[in-house]
Amino acid sequence: MQRFEKWVEVYVRLLNADQESALVPTELEKLALAAYLIGRDAESFQLLERAHQGYLDQDKIKPAVRCAFWLGLMLMNAGEKARSGGWFARGERLISDEHPEDSPEKGLLLIPKALGELSAGHGAEAQRIFERVVSAGEQFRNVDLLALGRLGLGQAMIRQGEVAKGIKLLDETMVTIETEEVFPLLKGIVYCAVIETCRKVWDLERAQEWTAALTRWCEAQPDLVPFRGECLVRRAEIFQFHGEWPKALEETKDACNLLTQHRGEPAAAEAYYRQAELHRLIGNYKEAEDCCHEAAKRGRNPQPALALLRLAQRQTNAAETSIRNTLQETKDPKRRAELLPAAVDILIASKRTEDALEAGQELCGIARDFNVPYLLAMCSHCLGKVLFVKGSLRPALDHLQKALKFWNALNFPYESAASRELKGLVYQELNDKDNAAAALMAAKWVYEQLGALPDLERVNHLLKKDRHSGAHGLSLRELQVLRLVISGKTNKAIADALFISERTVDRHVSNIFNKLGVSSRVEATAFAFTNQLLDNDL
Repeated sequence: MQRFEKWVEVYVRLLNADQESALVPTELEKLALAAYLIGRDAESFQLLERAHQGYLDQDKIKPAVRCAFWLGLMLMNAGEKARSGGWFARGERLISDEHPEDSPEKGLLLIPKALGELSAGHGAEAQRIFERVVSAGEQFRNVDLLALGRLGLGQAMIRQGEVAKGIKLLDETMVTIETEEVFPLLKGIVYCAVIETCRKVWDLERAQEWTAALTRWCEAQPDLVPFRGECLVRRAEIFQFHGEWPKALEETKDACNLLTQHRGEPAAAEAYYRQAELHRLIGNYKEAEDCCHEAAKRGRNPQPALALLRLAQRQTNAAETSIRNTLQETKDPKRRAELLPAAVDILIASKRTEDALEAGQELCGIARDFNVPYLLAMCSHCLGKVLFVKGSLRPALDHLQKALKFWNALNFPYESAASRELKGLVYQELNDKDNAAAALMAAKWVYEQLGALPDLERVNHLLKKDRHSGAHGLSLRELQVLRLVISGKTNKAIADALFISERTVDRHVSNIFNKLGVSSRVEATAFAFTNQLLDNDL
């Protein structure tokens, strides 16, 4: 049974005691921890420095080194790299001078070295050092060392492409912190690190499960300040994926308010980015742009949200330039997987169909490597969209149906609606009026429930057009082609205007002639005017 402290009470009690008579180092450690967990970071650092010096005065080197390690780690998380490095260096000097033999404290001081290697992209070297940390934890039966070592080892394995093995270690780490007595600060660090790592490899189901566990941990300690913001950000993302957009927006706003109270808090940038995405989806473009800029200011690349915003604002050239440049600069496949779906949409809008196909195929390669439902679904959706634009309707339908199975299993309504909308367009091209209307109406209903106003406006326009789709057997696309034929455009010019191949246009023109019983463009034009086929806006 886990025991949760009331950290404000602990802080007040020990602070009053310290004012009456100076606390001993062990009590100062506890006071420092309480101060940190209620958001008094600077005071916490000062108290831990006092505890460190108190241990040195008593010639207790190992606990002094432990204080130096936690000071270094907290300062690292606060973005104070120079001070952090100084405390790690002091800890190393003390333990080397006084205790040359192996110890738990030596194991702790391997962690900043391993983190440095991991941050530099040296996964193999980081893995080697984290293995030593785990060995030290096993040797000394130190639960904190085991948790930190396995956490880092899992992350290092994932960095090297061993995703399944790495995730297995992260799961074991989470079991450890939920069943063993570990340092409270360590528990929050592990929760956030595991959730973030699962999110980076698109294992959204695991991220959701551990976010729920973090939420329970935070709610059991109402006065806890650190980690609550990270919890809100991830909860917001989960709410967004599951269609609870008002809740998601509320969580992101709470996260921004909480996280911006502390300078250098990295989760603040993610909170603003998540808020930008939600504002874009509901059509609040000014607010979305402001949040993108806030995210960028705080160190989070605002792509692909900003490029998708430009696309929504009909600034297609700006969107294409941004997404191309960001892809050019990005080598990590996990990050590219976030960018490529947006690239597909933008490149299609920019009439770069072959480039869009290439982006979709790259996404599918990454999806196969990671083998997680979200990426597999997004891969099928993107390929379905590109194949539709290229006129390969039956293969497009197959991919979209596959995407829908994944989306429905994940319970992601917005993504499901987007795939249904595309299916509706494919059915229109196949002159299947009933299935087209059913798919578009299903998408419309979801967009209405979510408050996705730009999508709702678009699908309403499609449904309005759909009533013309039975005119003399012509589909919506065929009516569009007919209008361009009447305007005097060549098949090549029509292909450019509709983002489809010239071969597809040839097929459409042939179908139009057959359905109308004509044999030339002149006859098709006369038939259209006589029968008022093009009276309405298409």
